[in-house]
Amino acid sequence: MGVIMTKDNIKHYLIMAGSTSHMLRGDKILKDEGVETSLVPAPAEYGTVCATAIKVKIEDRNRAEKILRQNNISIEGIYPDKTQKLAGLVTKLMDSVISEEFIKVLKKIENGEELGFEDIVLLLKTERRVEKEALYHAADRMRREIVGDVVDIRGAVEFSNYCRKDCKYCGIRRSLSDLARYRMTEDEIMEVVHQLHEIGIKTVILQSGEDLRWTPEKISSLIRRVKKETSMNITLSIGERPREEYELYRKLGANNFLLKIETTNRKLFKFIHPDDDFDHRVQCSKWLKQLGYLNGSGSIIGLPGQRVEDIARDILFFKDMGINMIGIGPFVPAKGTPFEGYPKGSIEMTLKAVAVTRIVCKRVFIPATTALASLDPDGQTKALKAGANTIMLINTPAKYRYNYQIYSDKNMVDLKSAFKAVKEAGRKMPPYLKIDKMTKET
Repeated sequence: MGVIMTKDNIKHYLIMAGSTSHMLRGDKILKDEGVETSLVPAPAEYGTVCATAIKVKIEDRNRAEKILRQNNISIEGIYPDKTQKLAGLVTKLMDSVISEEFIKVLKKIENGEELGFEDIVLLLKTERRVEKEALYHAADRMRREIVGDVVDIRGAVEFSNYCRKDCKYCGIRRSLSDLARYRMTEDEIMEVVHQLHEIGIKTVILQSGEDLRWTPEKISSLIRRVKKETSMNITLSIGERPREEYELYRKLGANNFLLKIETTNRKLFKFIHPDDDFDHRVQCSKWLKQLGYLNGSGSIIGLPGQRVEDIARDILFFKDMGINMIGIGPFVPAKGTPFEGYPKGSIEMTLKAVAVTRIVCKRVFIPATTALASLDPDGQTKALKAGANTIMLINTPAKYRYNYQIYSDKNMVDLKSAFKAVKEAGRKMPPYLKIDKMTKET
């Protein structure tokens, strides 16, 4: 249902550039000119699959357009960032056994109002079946009306399992002496990148432990080759690095960066990260945002000692930080780690966190995570029905794949399993993929 536009409910505008390179260059130019911007997924009706828009405040709209045109940035269109209302959420539940408090929060969602901390906690704690179904329905509608029905498919290459960090939950932590370590060569990585490019994948995720043998020179060389040989979008997930490194990779063409906060509870963060600093992790995310990356973060559901209130604060952190990609997965113990004996995270709580994140953060990319698929064969389908809109394929060569086990019994997510999840969720595969008839047979 359309929303009547008035000056009162338009707070931002979305600028659609003519190409990804124009969008990224335009965003940097605006930032350099002191215009506050953020990069967000484009609304389904305005952009193509995976398109990204530059979001500016209403008072900066005309100035931003002038600056971009003066710098020869191609503009496809400038659109109001609509307040998203979801009419009919409450009406269909009037005959159901449902709490008055839940109805109040649902009415806020229906009217496009922002949810507060207590609202988020209430949604996360809901246990009644009809309320959980209503929550997932609201998140799914929010997803459909904001970013559409197409699921973005990305391919990941886990190119090194060396790591300088000793995170207590992680299956590639520094202290694991019996783990077979590996580093892929640049040529090995490029072989996988070309395979992804041939089937139409638009974004490659280059992921590793915090391996300092992969120096800025080596990473720069890899970025240059990916851009020169395929022109694919690049997501880096290589951990905490100095600001000047982030800036170098951005200038060379890296588009996105994934650096998960995992929890915003400082005590819990310190407990699971014995050699990390919470404030420095947040600072890294701020640098990435300042440099114009599509900024990724995420949380782990079910960490030892985690409370529902912690998850609610995580979600508000993503909103306040303007995070673009939010990965939410259940805790899965890794063999040989200090957390090996702890129970697995709740699939249900993970799905509720996905749904609430979609409702609160709205125009973001939310993956149906591999961790969910590892605990539940239908986990990714369920996440897609609860507001997720992205799937990450695992494309690490078989001879290395087993040794990149951040958690144990990691599920293999390939194109066939992704297609199955998308089909079962009633969603659409992206038109850029070249999927043969055999792949579609599930």
